[in-house]
Amino acid sequence: MLTTRIAALIDRHGVPPERIFAVTFTNKAAGEMKERIGKLLRRDPSGLWIGTFHSLSARLLRREAELLGFTRQFTIYDEDDRLSLIRRLMEQRGHSAKLFPPRAVQSLISAAKNRMTPPAELAAGAPFDRLAQVAADIYEAMGPALRAANAMDFDDLLLHPLELFRRHPDRLRAYQERFSFLLVDEFQDTNRAQYEMIRRLGAGGNVSAVGDDDQSIYGWRGADVRNMQDFLRDFPGTRLVRLEENYRSTQTVLDAANGVIAENRGRIGKTLTTRRKGGETVTVLAAADERDEAEWMVREFQRRSAAGEWQFGEMAVLYRTNAQSRALEEAFRRAGVPYRLVGAISFYERREVKDLLAYLRLAANPSDDEAFLRAVSVPRRG
Repeated sequence: MLTTRIAALIDRHGVPPERIFAVTFTNKAAGEMKERIGKLLRRDPSGLWIGTFHSLSARLLRREAELLGFTRQFTIYDEDDRLSLIRRLMEQRGHSAKLFPPRAVQSLISAAKNRMTPPAELAAGAPFDRLAQVAADIYEAMGPALRAANAMDFDDLLLHPLELFRRHPDRLRAYQERFSFLLVDEFQDTNRAQYEMIRRLGAGGNVSAVGDDDQSIYGWRGADVRNMQDFLRDFPGTRLVRLEENYRSTQTVLDAANGVIAENRGRIGKTLTTRRKGGETVTVLAAADERDEAEWMVREFQRRSAAGEWQFGEMAVLYRTNAQSRALEEAFRRAGVPYRLVGAISFYERREVKDLLAYLRLAANPSDDEAFLRAVSVPRRG
């Protein structure tokens, strides 16, 4: 929908691509959208700002970093870098990593940043929770430590543009004038900081958000489905368009989904229909544990394969976390069923790749303490 809208704005309405700011939730989706827009226009939409919230924020901050006390060569810390910094700060400030696990501290700090909650408010909100108090203390110390290293973490990429707009209203006006059209995909998955960015940049402009409040499943990482209701209030005159034809599922699947989701409170509401009839009924299995579940699935796959319904290569198992693959892999191996694991450890998460990147980061930004500590340790020095 957004792809077609962007192409129409450029082609039919003569909007220059550089006046459009389009946000998706993955770099892959952004790349595919840009490619499809190019095909629709039969030319490259150069100048178009399209990407994830983090990548577009980083692009903006590379231009404005000096106004916030950073250089344009600032480093972006990933989860491992941030965890390493938290461990170091905890050690410096005398907090026990055994009593207060650094990952739990990191999780509380990240959640607070996504809600735009400052350290003092995090501490005041849980006065008797020692973990929250430690997290607030480390959160307070992280700001100066990151600034000294000329670095930002992923959450900062969303918060620093808001700080820039607050401290330099002229820069906010410049970006508001630059972007006449803002388009947001997967709007139900935005957190508070992301919503604020769109609200401020889109003031006085034309904002289109596509989302499904029934598909909001990322509350655990800060997504706030209330942003959809707030949008209707914060942008007066908003036109709500319901896209109710489903092209992917059969009516059987939709009936099951509608039956479950109808119990949710505070829905904007819609009725999904499809032209695809038939399909198997939905099966719900109550298994004793993960091994029992895996063995049932393997037997089901073997039965269907033997009956000639489906080949093994036409069947798939979806699971929520990578840790769940182990029971399935063991069951497949025991039964001699061939399988292929998709999306194991990411290339850039591999230890040897991160080691090499530490040297490159240090060369680009000599203030980056975390990159130095990693580079100085690999290979081990005598």
